[in-house]
Amino acid sequence: MINNKEIEIDKSIDMNEKDYITSLLTSLKDIEKNMCVSLTEASNEKLYKKYKEMFNNISDLQRKVFEVMFRLGFYKLEKQEKTKIDKKYNDLSNDYNTLN
Repeated sequence: MINNKEIEIDKSIDMNEKDYITSLLTSLKDIEKNMCVSLTEASNEKLYKKYKEMFNNISDLQRKVFEVMFRLGFYKLEKQEKTKIDKKYNDLSNDYNTLN
């Protein structure tokens, strides 16, 4: 398990730091998904480039918020065995190959 010690937060009914940053991350993820739709439907090259720039900025911000949450201990990463990773890779590769 790869993680940082979670900071102490108020457990009352009021929103706390974790609630606010989780809400921010969720909103950024939603905006990022919606920007993907805008990119695929842009009918004009200038508009597409502006959407792409906005998408990249939102994507970078979303990643930074996740990194802050990880450093504060709100996310934990599980180390996986190489065999499990290899199996998943092979399964996905086989699925992809059946599409061709």
